[in-house]
Amino acid sequence: MSIAVFQSIGPTELIIVLAIVLLIFGPKRLPGLGKQLGSGMREFRGSVTKQHGDDEDDNVEAAENSREQANAALGRPDAEPAPSEGETVSERTSR
Repeated sequence: MSIAVFQSIGPTELIIVLAIVLLIFGPKRLPGLGKQLGSGMREFRGSVTKQHGDDEDDNVEAAENSREQANAALGRPDAEPAPSEGETVSERTSR
């Protein structure tokens, strides 16, 4: 596919496409769609250019936060470690 296809799109074609999009989604949803499209493009560009900093540090923090949330949801004290895979868990008495 050549770039000549994209050079032939003029203002008339753009207006027609925008009118169709307006008819399909309506005027109330267009700002939200624009925001989602912009944030998606920004996120994609950032992931391609690695502008998010150290992804490993973010992943470690996210894992710790999810572990803390899981312990809180299960009623497990913070000091008590989560059972490892294959470990038998005995029934606990209620508090």
